[in-house]
Amino acid sequence: MKPRENQQITLVTGANSGMGKATSLAFAKLGTHVVMMCRNKEKGEAARQEVVSESGNHSVDLHICDLGNLEDIRQFAQTFNLNYPKLDVLINNAAIITTKRKETGDGFELQFGVNHLGPFLLTNLLLEKLKTASSARIINVSSGAHKIGTIDFNDLQTQHKKYRTFSVYGQSKLANILFTNELARRLEDTNITANSLHPGAVATNLGIDRETGFGKTIVRMLRPFFKTPEEGADTAIYLATSPEVAGVSGKYFINRKVVKTKKAEDPTVAKKLWEVSEKLVGLR
Repeated sequence: MKPRENQQITLVTGANSGMGKATSLAFAKLGTHVVMMCRNKEKGEAARQEVVSESGNHSVDLHICDLGNLEDIRQFAQTFNLNYPKLDVLINNAAIITTKRKETGDGFELQFGVNHLGPFLLTNLLLEKLKTASSARIINVSSGAHKIGTIDFNDLQTQHKKYRTFSVYGQSKLANILFTNELARRLEDTNITANSLHPGAVATNLGIDRETGFGKTIVRMLRPFFKTPEEGADTAIYLATSPEVAGVSGKYFINRKVVKTKKAEDPTVAKKLWEVSEKLVGLR
């Protein structure tokens, strides 16, 4: 469905469950034209129908794209750029955790590939559509787990050191913040802001193995102690819509508040990560 003239367009990645679906529903209720990017067509369509049903907004599109596949991302970006007049809000929400080292089809360690390189390429390929909007916002969903991460430029793909799930996940989430900070610096003279956030401990399918389903029982047991997806999505929605943060860029938020994080303050690391990422995804 084509967006109406002057209708805001919001793209949410990882939109078929958890915070992604909650975010998509919140924007649909606001009357936004929502583009839901999902990896699985069947689950994605079920989520799209649920969002339409609960919001009463039929202006909701589904696009299938695997953020672990660079060619998929390029094809999606080409389709989006041809069919949509602009992009007002981009929410890079999709992420995974794996208990064993796996690789994307392009040969990258899976968590680093899906959680950082995929959103990095997607965002860069959509920048012109973001610049077309009167004002645009990019929101990157990171995690407090970035505190246990380190950007190891000698082993970004975790090929040589022992694979430790949460330190590898932490590296990818630290990369989200560093990417956001460098992106904000590069967009200083544009109509686009970029911010990152920690949503809190949220009951989602993030820790469930894509192939085996391992982790479902643990997630079910812990759910009463976690935020709901709707609560976890709150800060992302705030950053995407609130006039209070209009013009605010390059910041890291928790519970709608700016929080400093020592791990991501070095601009030279952010710049180097950007340059390395450009080469890895073929932007240079």
